[in-house]
Parts: sequence; C-alpha cells; structure tokens
Amino acid sequence: MVERLPQREGEWIDRTRPVAFRFEGRSYTGLAGDTLTSALWANGVRRLGRSFKYHRPRGPVSLANHDINVMVEDAPGALHRRTNLRGDVLPLKESTDVYAVNTAGGLEEDRLRITQWFARFLPVGFYYKAFYSPRWLFPFYEQSMRRVAGLGRMDPAVPAGRTSKCYDFCDVLVVGAGPAGLSAALAAAEQGARVLVVDEQPKPGGGLTYHYGRDLAARDQLARLLGAADRLANLEVRLGTVAQGCYGDLWIALTDDRKLTKLRTGALVVAAGVFEQPAVFHNNDLPGVMLGSGVQRLIRLFAVKPFHRAVILTANPEGYRVALDLHDAGVKIAAIADLRERAQPSELMQQVTDVGITVHHGYMVYEARAGVRNRSVDSAVLCRLDDRGQRQADTEVDVPCDGIVMSVGWAPAGGLVYQAGGRFAYSNQLEQFVPSTLPDGVFTAGRVNGIFELAEQIADGGRAGQAAATFAGYAPTSTPPLAKGGATETHVRATVEPIENIPPPSHPFPIFDHPHGKNFVDLDEDIHLADFHHAHQEGYDNIELMKRYTTFGMGASQGKLANMNVVRILARLNDESIDQTSTTTSRPFHHPVPLGHLAGRRFHPVRRTPMHEWHEKAGAQFMYVGSWLRPEYYAPKDESRDVCILAEARQMRQNVGLIDVGTLGKIDVSGPDSVAFLERIYTGKFSRQPVGRIRYALACDESGVIIEDGVIARLAEDRFYVTATTSGVLTFFRELQRWALLWRLNVALVNATGHWTAMNIAGPRSREVLSTLTDLDLSPEAFPYLGVREGSVLNGPARVMRVGFVGELGYEIHVPASRGLHVWSSLMSAGREAGIRPVGVEAQRLLRLEKGHLIVGQDTDALTHPYEANLAWAIGKNKPFFIGQRSLAILQKQPATRRLVGIAFPHDYEGMFPEECHLVIDGDQIGGRITSIAKRSTLGRVIGLAFVQPSQDSPGTAVQIRVDGGNLVTGEVTTIPFYDPQNARQDA
Repeated sequence: MVERLPQREGEWIDRTRPVAFRFEGRSYTGLAGDTLTSALWANGVRRLGRSFKYHRPRGPVSLANHDINVMVEDAPGALHRRTNLRGDVLPLKESTDVYAVNTAGGLEEDRLRITQWFARFLPVGFYYKAFYSPRWLFPFYEQSMRRVAGLGRMDPAVPAGRTSKCYDFCDVLVVGAGPAGLSAALAAAEQGARVLVVDEQPKPGGGLTYHYGRDLAARDQLARLLGAADRLANLEVRLGTVAQGCYGDLWIALTDDRKLTKLRTGALVVAAGVFEQPAVFHNNDLPGVMLGSGVQRLIRLFAVKPFHRAVILTANPEGYRVALDLHDAGVKIAAIADLRERAQPSELMQQVTDVGITVHHGYMVYEARAGVRNRSVDSAVLCRLDDRGQRQADTEVDVPCDGIVMSVGWAPAGGLVYQAGGRFAYSNQLEQFVPSTLPDGVFTAGRVNGIFELAEQIADGGRAGQAAATFAGYAPTSTPPLAKGGATETHVRATVEPIENIPPPSHPFPIFDHPHGKNFVDLDEDIHLADFHHAHQEGYDNIELMKRYTTFGMGASQGKLANMNVVRILARLNDESIDQTSTTTSRPFHHPVPLGHLAGRRFHPVRRTPMHEWHEKAGAQFMYVGSWLRPEYYAPKDESRDVCILAEARQMRQNVGLIDVGTLGKIDVSGPDSVAFLERIYTGKFSRQPVGRIRYALACDESGVIIEDGVIARLAEDRFYVTATTSGVLTFFRELQRWALLWRLNVALVNATGHWTAMNIAGPRSREVLSTLTDLDLSPEAFPYLGVREGSVLNGPARVMRVGFVGELGYEIHVPASRGLHVWSSLMSAGREAGIRPVGVEAQRLLRLEKGHLIVGQDTDALTHPYEANLAWAIGKNKPFFIGQRSLAILQKQPATRRLVGIAFPHDYEGMFPEECHLVIDGDQIGGRITSIAKRSTLGRVIGLAFVQPSQDSPGTAVQIRVDGGNLVTGEVTTIPFYDPQNARQDA
C-alpha cells in the first residue's frame, strides 16, 4: 500500500477502501475518492501524459481540470470505451484501465516524440505556409496530418449510450459552492427564493476545502455555511455539475456525468472564483512544475506528498501559504523566489521565516532543468530581476529540487458573465480583470470580483444573493445571513469594489524569456513565448487574430491557464494597456462536454395515421415521411416494388383508388384579420376567394425562396382551412405564429394536423363510390373542381375538397381522427364492386409527376424561387405586401440561372436510367440536376423533372445526363404536364 500523509479532516479519500487499477498496462493501487492523477502521483508516477504538438512528457499542473496534461482513454477492448478522459477529475474505480492519449507506442516510448527535434521547422502558423505547394503532394500532407491530429481515438464499434435531457427552473442560480457562492445562496434562500447551487467539484466548499487547510477558523466557517445550507428546504446544491453556457433570457446549460439540463433562472449569481495562472519560464512544462493550488489539493484532499524538495515561485501572500502547507507535509523547501523586491510584511511571511525557509526577494525562476533519466524536474535555476524585470545573469543560482511550485496570480472564471453580456475591466490595483458592467439579472461575488479575504468573500456573497433574490421578485431582508458572523454590516456593499490596502494577488508580468525557447504559454497547444513574438512580427497584433493564428486558447482547456498571459504578452508587444488589448470572446461551452450530451435523443419519433393497422393487414410496405409512417406501396402477393406501384397508379387512372393522406399538415386560421394574415404569408390573393372554394397557396421566405405550399379552403368569411406539406408543417406553423405576434393581428392559429385525418379517393369512379356514403351533392354543378363542402360522411362531420393532385376526378375527405378508420373501411367496402384498391405514396408521387406537380423540398431546394420553378402564376399581382415580395421583384428582373422542366425518354428506351440528383451536363459544365424521375409510368415511358440551364429549356431540346459510372444518357425536354394537359380528367 502506498504511504499517505497523516489523516486530516476534510480529505476526500477513504483509507479503508483500496482500489486496484491499471495505467499504461501496469497495475497500481489507490484509494476510493482518489482521482487517476492523485493515485498515480501517490504511486510515484511522474510522467502522466504527452503534449499535443511536441509530445513532451507532462505531469499535473492544476489538478482541477484546468489543463489537459493528464488525458487518457479506456484500454482497447473495453465494452463502453471512452476517450479524452481528464485524469485530474476521473474518479478511481476497480475497473479503471486506461492509457494516455496522443501517443504512438505508449507513453514511455512514444515514437512521436521525434517531433521535438524538428521544433525549429514547426514555427507558429507553419501549417498555413507549408502544405499548399507543390499541389500534387497535398494528399500526402493531408493523410499525414490526419494521422497525427487530434488526441483520443474514437472506436466506431462501441455501442451508443443513452444520455437523458432534463429541463428545470429556479429563482436564483448560484454558480460556485465556495464561501461566496454558499453565502449568496443562503441570502437568496432566506428571502424565499428557490435557489440552486451548482459546482463542478464532487464536494462543496471551493477553495475552503484545501486552501485554508492550516486555518481552523476558516474550516469552522465552511462547516457553518454548509450546515446552514442543509437546513433550508428551498436551497439545493448539485455537485459534479458544470454551468457550461449562458444564453438569452438566462437560459443556462448544466452538465453532469449523466445528462444535460436546460435550466431557466430568474437571476444568476456567478461565484465561480478564479483560475490560478502559471508563470512562463524555460521548461515550465516539465513534470513536477505545478500550481500552488494544485499542490494544496494533493496535500489536503488526497493526502499525497507532492515532492521531497521544492522551490516556490511566488508574487503574492498565497505562495507563503503554500510553502507552509508543503512544510507541514514534510517537503523540504529549498527556496522561495519572490518576484517582488519589497513585499508587504504579513503573518504568513513571518511564519515562513520562523520555520527557517529561505526567501529570495526580487528573484525569478529562469529555468527548470530535467533529470536525464526521468525527464522531470531535477533543479531550478533562480536569478535576480533588474529594475526592468529582466534577469541579471551573474546572479544565477542552481537549486536542486524535484518540484517547482508557482503562485503568481489569478484570472477570473468569468465565462458565464461574458456570455450573458457582461464586461470586465482591468484593475491595476489587483492586476486582475474584474466585472465592470453586468446585465440585468446577473450578479457576481467573491474572487471573481477580486475579493480574496475570506470574510469579505462571504459578505460579498450575501450582497449578491440579496440583490439576485430581489431581482427575482423576493423582498429583501435587512442583513444577509452570516454577514454578521464573518464581516461587519458595512462590508455588504451595493457595488463591487476591491478591498483597499492589500497586496496585489497577481503579478503584472510573470513571463520570462529564454534564448533556447520552450517557455510555454499554452500547454494545450504547445505554444511558447517566441511564437507570439513571431506572430506579432507577421502583423497579428489583435487578440482575436492572434488567437486564430497561433491557436492559443483553442485547446481542450479553452485557455484557462493561457489567455491572461497572452493578453499581457500582446499588450507589451503593442505597448498598450491591458484594457486596450482586451480579451478573447468567451463562447459556450467553456468546458468540454461529452458529445453524447449534445447529441439528439437516440430515437426516431414515429407518428401513425388512424388507418395504420388496416394498412399493415393489407400488406403495406411502409416508409418514413417526416416523422410519419406512410404506406409506400402494397404487396399482398410479394410482387416486386415497381410492379406494385405501377399497378396502383393504373388502378387510379382507370378505375378508383384510395390514398391515406392523413399526414398532411392541417391548420385552422380564423379571426377578423385572417384574410389579411394569409395575404401577407402567401404569394397569392385570397381576399376575393369565395366561401366554399379552395386555392393553391405558395409561401416564400424573405429572400423569395419557396418554403411551403398547399391549398387554402375558405369555410367562412373569417375562417380558413389550410393544408401544408407533411414534413414541413411544424416548422411552417412556428413561422405563422411568429409572424402573427410580430404583426399583432387578430387571428387564431390551430395546428389541427393530429385532430383530423384525411383520405383521397380518386379515379373515374370515385364520385360513384363516395356518393353512397355522404349527404353532400357531388354533382359537377353543385360541387365543381376546387370546391370545398362541410357536411356529413357516414353520419359524421367531414370537410370534403375536390382536388386534382393526381390528375383525376378526386375528393379529399377530412374527418376527425377518431373516425378515420371507420370512414376508410367503409369506403373500401363501398368501392368493392367498383374494384377499389389502396394506393401508396409512391404511386401518388408517380401520378402527380405525370401531371407535372412539384413537391416542395424534392423539386425545390434552399435557393429555389417561383420564377425558376414555373410558379410565377401563383404570385398575386398588385398586392400591397407579402413575405418575399421585394426579393421576388428583384429576382424577376434578373436573368434566370436555371429552369425546372419536364424530361422524357423514348417509349422504347433501354439504356441506363437516371436517378434523382444525377447531374444534367451542359458542355463541360454542370447544367442542373434531376429532381424527380419515374422509370415506369402509366404513359409507358421514362419521365422526370429537372433543373436545366435557360438555354436548354425549350421543348425538344436534347440534354445530357450523367448516370452512375460516369456514363452519359440523352433525354429530351418536354412540356408539362405529361398527362392530360387540358385537365379534362380532373374537371369531369
């Protein structure tokens, strides 16, 4: 069993439960509560990962998920193999068997470490410059880059897991369960608000759990806060939960290891604290170079002795606190290099002196040197700084050590604040960004405000919690809870102001150049100091341009340890202030999220019409149309697909057939402004449409692109029944609602798609069959083509429309969904003598193709406008306004770039058949594409619709179509419709 430090209150490990695990094929033992990183470090393993670009050995830095030096994946063969797991926060389990990512041949013998030898040939931006010439070599370059790109490897054989989605609401969301966050939550909850606290750590307390380990009063304060939180029923704390992004109206994305929660909150308090920032010096990426807070986590939470002999680089009081923690853990402090020539005396500094630790004021760590055998820290080179912050070479001191600890500054964890619309300004007093402008409903507290004293953090949290609860509608109390115990009432301020007369917690420029490079600024991307100088020389003097050229902040850590130092570097290169330089844009997600959390739900929503079971018994072969299952064709005798489809189509042409069209979108539009509303939505004119008549309707978006079509039936002066496409009705209905709200029209919209079902009976004998089941007068004089009647079918309510989509005498019967099966079955029984048969979707599509009717989304695309789809006749003249009108007026004046035409092949054609989306070739250019094609039709020949060049749109023009294999076949442009151009059949 690995020896641990003596047991301490608040540690996360369970010493009674040893855990066996494997790393890089070797067996180790840790403890329950360990993370992979803490367990490996406890076992003396120093090399835990390889860097992205140069494959340099890496060890832990933050131990807080702020870097990816320790990133692993499950061993090959794991049942649910995972990749890109962060060792700093990966809980240790008996089943843990992992390998480091981004290696070739294993962590110890990584063959890709050879890239270090070619570092001088891989400067910043080299990929922009090196791989475009000669062009014939690019395929080789591309394959080579793809082999080494990325970190973990995906295993396509791993079965997809299921990740739930959750929706939630609270009055006040507090991000961060540290002292400021807990105080804010208590203050808001005391006012009656429903409060939710989230924190990414597995236990509450934030820095109190490790940072104030020697301070018993601070630990008592934590116990007090947690005890008060437990007693409030309206306060919930969720641990292991990350607030990933802030969207409009305080919509917050929360993730844990199981799910994504979409939370709406009334007010937001960001008390996420700060990210400790590293210093930049030569070889600062070696295993053994760690942040002070990471060292404290090892000691206090996992009882691991970080080093045997350490050097501390500091520029604030916290470095002295770390030194004392290390001293208590039995680590020999070889030296403290304090960047400040004159530091304000403090109790911590006195304690350090009392235990005999040597402090070098005005010194820096110039270089970390590695041992020949293990390539981790072996010594630190210290040297004095001159008045300009540069090294004095004659003062160098080589100090043997196996660890270098950095405590030089902090950067606010303000991603959510930025995303909500807040702004930060640089405080020269703190050498840190602090909030300057906060949007309504967003509040900040604690160290993100630059407040580092514990009592002040608690008081600041109370202030923010009270303000948030008040904003959410809960009356304030006189004094925030716990403010009286940890700070005086005067500390509860209405505005955020740093505490005066304290040493700056951050150093203004903890960055030191070295002639041999390898002064790493971004550990994720292997970017060192010289890269930024080179990028600046090439003209990248803007922070956003610098980010994209160098890729800093684009790694898996999203620049948590890099961005602040880059801002300092660029500010100095530009000779500007930090505020003038500004920061990069923070975008969700600021923390990596499992792709499974973001993926759509792994099921396909299925809708079935009321006649579905009847279709199954009749031998229907189903297909998806949007989310609906529709009969594609019927094959009761196992006949081939094409034979069945053609037989169904001929049946409707010669006799009578019945089609289930219950999936059609159905929308009720009513109200005093219903006519005005439809006139604005659709291109046609409906103000003079008689009651009892239907009209074709075409809708475009603002750019003039066709988005929907259907028919509009006028049932009364202020009531319309509108149909829409099966797959487009949901999106279109949302658009209708949006426009109705924007225009503030007095109109009622109801999506009745599921309320009504519909069937289309068509063919020469359709009137004969339907007349036996309805009280409606179906005579041509009483019920003409494009008429609509409300009446009774089988003694129940029905809306019957006389339509001609398939080009035959036909009636579309709309009845309540509950009566659909009864009406369908009765029609099939009534039509038995006439030879009725059910007809599927494919036969319907064939019949409409013969009539030249297009289908939106199949014969149109995201750029199709009416003038190129032969639908100019559907645009009303002299209309005052409709959506897309201005764009269509412009498009009408422009030369056409394509036309939708009919394509036909000879009756005796026996060549290769075109398919949908096969290209029409015009000379050596692409002239268009096939949008619909029927290899067999009731006309006895191959017909289709296609986009062609305007020069090819004349009937009789031969067009070349490229089919599979690159072969060309010849079709002929023809007039449409192909069938019954005088419409005599549907007008019968």
